[in-house]
Amino acid sequence: MKKFMAIAAAAALVLSLTACKNYTVSDSESSAPDSSAADSNTPDSADSGTSSDNPESGNSESEPQEEIEEIPYTLGGELTPTMIANSRYNVGNQVRLAEFFKKLRAGEEVTVAFLGGSITQGSSAGNDLCYARLTANWIQEQFPDATVNYVNAGIGATGSYIGVHRCDNDVLSHDPDIVFVDFSVNDTTERTELNKLTYESLMRKLWFAESSPAVVTIAMTQDNGTSFQDYHGEIVKRYDIPMISYKNAILDIIDKGYIKWTDISDDNIHPNVPGHALLTDLITNYLQSVIDNLDSISGEESDFSQPSESGEKYLNAKLLTPADTEPASLGAFMVRDAAFGGFNGSWMLKSSDGQLTEADGIEFNVTAKNIGLLYGKTVSNPVKADIYIDGELITTLDTDFSGGWGNYAEFAEIAALPEEGEHTLKIVPQSTDGAAAMYISAIAIS
Repeated sequence: MKKFMAIAAAAALVLSLTACKNYTVSDSESSAPDSSAADSNTPDSADSGTSSDNPESGNSESEPQEEIEEIPYTLGGELTPTMIANSRYNVGNQVRLAEFFKKLRAGEEVTVAFLGGSITQGSSAGNDLCYARLTANWIQEQFPDATVNYVNAGIGATGSYIGVHRCDNDVLSHDPDIVFVDFSVNDTTERTELNKLTYESLMRKLWFAESSPAVVTIAMTQDNGTSFQDYHGEIVKRYDIPMISYKNAILDIIDKGYIKWTDISDDNIHPNVPGHALLTDLITNYLQSVIDNLDSISGEESDFSQPSESGEKYLNAKLLTPADTEPASLGAFMVRDAAFGGFNGSWMLKSSDGQLTEADGIEFNVTAKNIGLLYGKTVSNPVKADIYIDGELITTLDTDFSGGWGNYAEFAEIAALPEEGEHTLKIVPQSTDGAAAMYISAIAIS
């Protein structure tokens, strides 16, 4: 079904805005749930980001907005001008987006990729009706003579730290022409500065990729407004990257009583089917505004020449996995082919009595400056593990997630060293009463 919505009152938005729908179904797998219960501390509030489109230059310009007539929103109905304005956290430089759509208009083959957590993966909506699939379908429908390849790189319970490390394998290996990024409810204020650095490195990694993809960021929210939107917003505004704010659009119409949170989500985080459809409307409405002004968008691309002081810390980040890495010593661990926490394969230790020694530990030789670990948080048979770098005890990790929603892959940054070099990383599980299990999904290096 294709719905073309002309909104007369949107004249105040500078551009004429059109929202189109065409949702097709091609996948059938449902998605696993996510642990992305973000920290309860809400980031400092920022402006609504309702900057105006400037089709002459491809850049966003912050200009005073004319008053927009308030139109009540009905769930499943047309987006209102206020919702559209609120969703434009940063209109952004649109030059790469214009190049992307020109390729489609010429009937070329393109790859559309989505990188994020469980919302991107499709939690509460499934692969058929998640916003990523619906957005890719919409793009294909607008350009039926082109070929649109779809890559969904959403993995539940992953934020931008894991995202920047898995980006090469999961996204850039597909030579994407456009990448949509969503980590706003997975990045939390428990690790504010680390998450800001990994997100900036991710933006720069995507931007400088060989395929020169356009980048569009998405800001989600929990029901109480908890979101990393404004911290990510500092970075997208630095580089003038588009950001679509589901948070600002949704919380406003909930606050006004037009809808309830339970209309668009079955829990405190994940959009349900109507929520994913509404998110798709917000994204595709923005994309349509670019298409409508395609031949007027010109000028220079976003300026990525000046990173923040540590903005490239994780630029060369990657994961070492059981598929491509041999430990120096396996100890009592073994390679497990089955997926764990959304990652294919792991190094696994299982003990029926929990009696473990240093000889049971697993050891790696790595060349890196920064070293991290993706390890399993488990609801049963957890252990603590001592982590050594070059023979020195650095930290102890606890894999206990008793009473949680399920097993998932957590990350820990183990060491930020003065310079790159060869190092040994050893993981030694401690003895415990009763059965014990530990899963290591990957070593994160940069």
